[in-house]
Amino acid sequence: MKITVLGSGGWGTALSLLLLENGNQVVLWSYCQEESDVLQANHENPMLKGVPLPDELELTADMSCVADSEVVILATPSFAVRSTAAQLAKLVQPGTIVVSVGKGFEKGTTLRLSQVIESEVDASCPVVVLCGPTHAEEVGRGIPTAIVAASENKEAAERVQDIFMSPRFRVYTSSDVVGCEIGAALKNVIALCAGVVDGMGYGDNTRAMLMTRGLTEIARLGSAMGGHQRTFAGLTGVGDLIVTCTSVHSRNHRAGILIGQGVEPQEAVKRIGAVVEGYYAAETGMQLAKKYGVELPITQAAYEVLYEGKTVPEVFNALMTRRKNHEVEDAWI
Repeated sequence: MKITVLGSGGWGTALSLLLLENGNQVVLWSYCQEESDVLQANHENPMLKGVPLPDELELTADMSCVADSEVVILATPSFAVRSTAAQLAKLVQPGTIVVSVGKGFEKGTTLRLSQVIESEVDASCPVVVLCGPTHAEEVGRGIPTAIVAASENKEAAERVQDIFMSPRFRVYTSSDVVGCEIGAALKNVIALCAGVVDGMGYGDNTRAMLMTRGLTEIARLGSAMGGHQRTFAGLTGVGDLIVTCTSVHSRNHRAGILIGQGVEPQEAVKRIGAVVEGYYAAETGMQLAKKYGVELPITQAAYEVLYEGKTVPEVFNALMTRRKNHEVEDAWI
């Protein structure tokens, strides 16, 4: 099967290697010729150091390569999803499965990434969301991993499950696209905050508190938007939250550590040298909280530090001294 991966960052490259290993013809597209040339010359992606790119992997900067692909993987940062999908729409054949592997929202519209893709590509092209507790650095090295393929189209989700499934990469299916995407996007905010408390020098108790209550507010918003509660107890909920809040591979966590150490948020994001999705998701999270009438206290605290200039100690103290409450919100109703 011919599969094209749009986006040659670490994640797109790691997935390309997996799909190639599974016996597919794989084309890895870069947004510019210079980036593709670097991959060709070095036989390695600088974001996946030590992972060689085999000669069988086709490298290109010409998007016409999608024309005869049965499946197209969209692996660009959230800010580039719409423009890439618009280009794709002019070239892709009707019925082609489009797989979204990004984690975030479209800035300005609060749309989930699958919604952005669906608004651009032909309605005959089913969209599948692939997300879960994954780091490109580990998938590229063959570390055992599990993930979720979510779609309202059961056949498309199962097709994606089949092409990615391997002894080192287990894929589950789900019909809860909303729940999976909300968990995948908002965990970036919580991971950034987990990094902040680590940077402040706090311990395991604080991180566990933040992660647990963070999951509560992710589920609160996700449910209000139509997601299923059980999804947030799964791979795209608590699973993705764990891996992103605790790993050295997490850009969001590393940016948070810098902020907790006193670095200005914009400077911290700049130092990471790659997209920190949690920075942007905090703003969208607050817009969605207002729209759906739900409280997201941790996300709000992040927003106040990132966009309103409040200090970390100030917002952390406000979180710890919020009004008293029951842990389970409907326990005594």
